[in-house]
Amino acid sequence: GSASVVVGHPFDTIKVRLQTSAASNNATILSSFRNTANPMSLFRGMAAPLSTAAMVNAIIFAAYGTSSRWWDQYYPYNGNYNTLLGLGVGNTSSSTTTTAATDQQTHDPWHKSFVCGSFAGFCQALIICPMEHLKCRLQLPDCPYKGPVQAAKSIFQSHGVPGLYRGINSTLIREIPAFGAYFSVYDAVKDAVNTYFDTHNSSSSQHSWLASAFAGGVSGSFTWAMIYPIDVIKTRIQTSPMNSASGNLQVWHVGKQIAQQHGWRHLFRGLNVTLIRAFPVNGIIFPVYEFTLSHLTNLE
Repeated sequence: GSASVVVGHPFDTIKVRLQTSAASNNATILSSFRNTANPMSLFRGMAAPLSTAAMVNAIIFAAYGTSSRWWDQYYPYNGNYNTLLGLGVGNTSSSTTTTAATDQQTHDPWHKSFVCGSFAGFCQALIICPMEHLKCRLQLPDCPYKGPVQAAKSIFQSHGVPGLYRGINSTLIREIPAFGAYFSVYDAVKDAVNTYFDTHNSSSSQHSWLASAFAGGVSGSFTWAMIYPIDVIKTRIQTSPMNSASGNLQVWHVGKQIAQQHGWRHLFRGLNVTLIRAFPVNGIIFPVYEFTLSHLTNLE
């Protein structure tokens, strides 16, 4: 988690500046930034996410694992998820066929992955909202704060806990469906890659790591592409003046305002930078998680 923050933070800084700039095109923004900015400014605001990277990733996977166990308690797997979900019931021949198909399934059904992933996203949103608020403000070129501690202290003194949690609604809207899709797409892609290797008689531990890395990169990129407009809106909300009226910080109002002033394409500004960052960052998370989990399991 910490390594992914260090690698991805400069791209995240560029993304935030693209999302908050009023310039008409990306080339103008990047050219101005390249000529005037200190390269180290790309790492501004990194302390907040870096200090909690391990905790955040632990919360995500712990929440997913806990909700997965809850799911299994209420919907125990008996070798046929289609029967469990009410599909093929009452038709003996079709249920026999689906049982044979589902017996070959080595991953959780997408229903479970999506629900449990969404729960993990909900838990993460409650933790990362104030951190992302501080990070986004510190990434702005005209930020008056010297660091996350000063920013948090100043915002808390003037606006309390609600001030730190500015953008919580947009964060929840972004994180809940994003992590549902994240885990379900990961399982589906990894299973497809492993099936390809199996049919070509090339299964090995190395291919298992490759499948995990590729599936992580694909799921991360797909998820960001899916929820990116919400992320643009969230960034606008969290970087707006602290004395802004609450009515002007509603998700729908901000999104409509961006579209009216800059066009709907502005809601996708910075997506290319985000996708460049998303594949390698997410491609390393799952292999490391599964490697660590397997070694911890062997120690038991």
